Amino acid sequence: MTERTIPIAIFAAVSENNVIGRDGDMPWKLSTDLKRFKAMTLGKPMVLGRKTLESFGGKPLPGRPHVVVTRNAALAIDGVEVVTSLAAALERAVEIAAATGAEEIGVIGGGEIYAQAMDVVDRLYITHVETLIDDGDTFFPKIDPALFDKVEETVVPAGEKDSFPTRFAVYHRRTAAN
Repeated sequence: MTERTIPIAIFAAVSENNVIGRDGDMPWKLSTDLKRFKAMTLGKPMVLGRKTLESFGGKPLPGRPHVVVTRNAALAIDGVEVVTSLAAALERAVEIAAATGAEEIGVIGGGEIYAQAMDVVDRLYITHVETLIDDGDTFFPKIDPALFDKVEETVVPAGEKDSFPTRFAVYHRRTAAN
């Protein structure tokens, strides 16, 4: 991949014990967070795994180009581009961002994609969900403070349609100068 100037960011909601999913879905309802996620990702290319796409009905989220990573190169899904590796997905997302003027690329899951992407992302937008999920089956990788600095955090009380209160945090990858 050539030198990249468009930042890559992870967007995730993560419980206190790093759970992000259960039975192909999120183990909570966070309407407040979903509204923020939509506002922050509209117009940006989204990189995600096939299971994550299936978790929201098998169709792309409106207003965002989707690049789906799957082992099945023959998979055809209306409205998304399909690739077989995270590297190919990120390369294609960079091309889409450059062509559309998007200022950032979003990686939106799931667990395997997040784990692979942690080595290359520039930013993390993490909604820390203030609960422990005992029966989760999909996990977010540990955020290494030697690699990422928390630059912002906002406490978000549970809204009327939220299962739990949250803390929205932004992390930036440390550079050699930090």
